[in-house]
Amino acid sequence: MSKISKTDLPADQRLKISEIFFSLQGEARQAGLPTVFVRLTGCPLRCTYCDTEYAFFGGEWMSFDSLLEEVGKHPARHVCVTGGEPLAQKNCIGLLRRLCDAGYEVSLETGGAHDVSNVDPRVSKVVDIKTPVSGEVEGNRWENLPLLTSHDQIKFVICSREDYEWARDQLAQRKLEKVCEILFSPAWGTVSFKELAEWILEDGLQVRMQVQLHKLIWGDEPGH
Repeated sequence: MSKISKTDLPADQRLKISEIFFSLQGEARQAGLPTVFVRLTGCPLRCTYCDTEYAFFGGEWMSFDSLLEEVGKHPARHVCVTGGEPLAQKNCIGLLRRLCDAGYEVSLETGGAHDVSNVDPRVSKVVDIKTPVSGEVEGNRWENLPLLTSHDQIKFVICSREDYEWARDQLAQRKLEKVCEILFSPAWGTVSFKELAEWILEDGLQVRMQVQLHKLIWGDEPGH
């Protein structure tokens, strides 16, 4: 990415980008598919398990046109806009629309603390619900739930048995299975895959357990 001053770009068509890379989608419905990732800089949350702290600061300003050009260099139909927290930059909404208009299948990974009402309906939203051990449970924007459809997904990152039981209770109390697909993901290096799998089976939860495929392949290597 070439360095460009913020003032060189139209105010409504610029974003600060941490990185753009081509890899396999490691999570959610598109897991395993070749995907271009557009990682936006910045996040107001500080989850205990965060593995992208490097995206909190730095990055380079890019225009929508240069972003689309960069994405187009890779052989993928899928684009994942992630962060940080992508919706912390208001122009993320415009980028999502441009990507959809360009014919890409687009997903958005968001921490669940920002309003998703203006996200293009063609985008598949993967919305976190933060658990107690995340340290950000108070940031959950429950008003987003009625805005989700079967096209979207809700993700719980499970850090402990306490987190699991809390997520299980939210699932029942808020009837989340009727909203959209539910993902339970073990926090890397904290809860074992086997533990979480057995808890889910024991309680008969109708959720999809997922693992971070990219970490199984590349570990914590950046750019994957």
